[in-house]
Amino acid sequence: MEERRELTEQELHNLAMNIVGRRLEEEGYEFLGVNSKPKRNPQFVCLKEKTLHFIVVRSVAFPEDPLRYDSELMEKMKDHALKHEAKAYYAGVGLSNAEDRTQPVYLNESYIVDYHGLIELT
Repeated sequence: MEERRELTEQELHNLAMNIVGRRLEEEGYEFLGVNSKPKRNPQFVCLKEKTLHFIVVRSVAFPEDPLRYDSELMEKMKDHALKHEAKAYYAGVGLSNAEDRTQPVYLNESYIVDYHGLIELT
């Protein structure tokens, strides 16, 4: 039997990126650039309706609130977007163990997603 393994920070980030990426695709965004490194921002550079969009993705562990973000970092992202005549967004994805939310998310085990869509930085 395989040993139970906790997902790494990078794996959690990739999972969050996949969740957000699928939603963006469904909503008609065209991907111009994708950056899967957690500390390199933005993670997605997209085009929709001739408007450029910069999207910062974060995986958020329970019990943290996926709707709360680092306002200093997001202010920098908003300034960066303004320079490029783009819109800036934050996408926080809450991820938790489906059996016990206080436990980590494990490889090949059920998990809960708490994602409320893009938050426009205004």
